[in-house]
Amino acid sequence: MIRVIKLSVTGLLLSLSFFANAQWFTHSFEVMGTLSHVEFWLDEPTASQNDSGSVDKTNGNEKAQALIAQVEQEMFRIDQQMSPYKEQSELSLINREAANRAVTISAELFDLLIVAQHLSKISDGAFDITYASIGYQYNYRDKKRPSQAVISEALPAINYTAITLQKENSTVFFNHQGMKVDLGGIAKGYAVKRCLNLLKKAGVAHALVSAGGDTGLLGDRHGRPWLVGVKHPRAEHKMAVHIPLENEAISTSGDYERYFIEDGVRYHHIINPKTGDSARKVVSVSVIGKDPTYVDALSTTVFVKGLAEGLALINKLPEYEAIIIDNQQRLHYSKGLLQ
Repeated sequence: MIRVIKLSVTGLLLSLSFFANAQWFTHSFEVMGTLSHVEFWLDEPTASQNDSGSVDKTNGNEKAQALIAQVEQEMFRIDQQMSPYKEQSELSLINREAANRAVTISAELFDLLIVAQHLSKISDGAFDITYASIGYQYNYRDKKRPSQAVISEALPAINYTAITLQKENSTVFFNHQGMKVDLGGIAKGYAVKRCLNLLKKAGVAHALVSAGGDTGLLGDRHGRPWLVGVKHPRAEHKMAVHIPLENEAISTSGDYERYFIEDGVRYHHIINPKTGDSARKVVSVSVIGKDPTYVDALSTTVFVKGLAEGLALINKLPEYEAIIIDNQQRLHYSKGLLQ
């Protein structure tokens, strides 16, 4: 059972300063349009102390630096493959060609599309990667959005059932012109999962990998749980809640990451597939579970569904829990967190 702790803590990364020795290795970098972070513990000796008692890291640790490089490379590889903004990515190829012909894609991307379709089915379409058929017309930096007439015309292209996946030859075909897909609600969680598996195979037992609002954990924080904060949706440097976790993943979807306000209305990047407009039933959703890929997608799903329907879905999935912050900034918890 997961316990929820309501504490005033500056944040997960600062709390790790207690372990400021050479056996904790950390690295942050920009990828997938967000800040990513990796940190892990190595049991073997990594550095020596100098006369003042401080740790000398000048030589570093070859194994640690190699693992950091592998994690970073894996994140960038997935970004190159699955970004809709990179012209040479597989995803961009799909968006250009799949409405005209069946496009052969890698087994890796094909399998992720299968997962996306499964999540669409169990959520009754609340999770739908074809939201991009309208979503790409929003520009949050320049505060631009499509008109209602444009949305109405493009809305039929949001339909996950119009994606045909043929496993025999690993192809994808769109049964609707104007359809586009975006993996922004699942790709970062998948990347976190891949990187955690990479570290685990290398013998790492205590690790954290994050990409934006997605965080995955191996083991505990070397004797204590990882303390992961959920950002307050309306306070820049404040946490709404802190959660002690071990061997779990957590993903937070909020309306405060990419947005603009026009005439008092907040337009943000989490699109309701049924309306083509921003989902506004809640302001933040955090989902906790073992699989970072599913946790990522489910946080988006519950955000779209809103409080009642979102909790109803999570309460049917015994391996997942959720924390929802409603429009009045009140916290709500799934059943497993209340026991």
